[in-house]
Amino acid sequence: MPEWIPLRSEEEIIRIQERSRQVPCLIFKHSTRCNISSIARFRLEDDWSFGPQEIEAYYLDLIQHRSVSNAVADTFQVYHESPQVLLIVEGECVYDASHLDVQVGEIKEALTGMRP
Repeated sequence: MPEWIPLRSEEEIIRIQERSRQVPCLIFKHSTRCNISSIARFRLEDDWSFGPQEIEAYYLDLIQHRSVSNAVADTFQVYHESPQVLLIVEGECVYDASHLDVQVGEIKEALTGMRP
């Protein structure tokens, strides 16, 4: 299961960009009011096989922090969806998926495709 790091402020987005230069960072945007979002979270947690040195996982409750969710979309130039994962590497979003496309296998493929 991922060791979720809460994402609660717009300032933390900048820290994620900086941190992603050392280790890939994943942002999971979750709506606590949506069944599909709950399914996506369960699948992520159940299939998670990354160590903390491989990827850092950030959790954004977009109901409580909608402005942060909007800032994530603006910063990484992705269309806002929920649930949604964004993979951040070298300060940029290199992969995003939403709804039932949120899958650990797809995240692994995205990471593998980036490595020489």
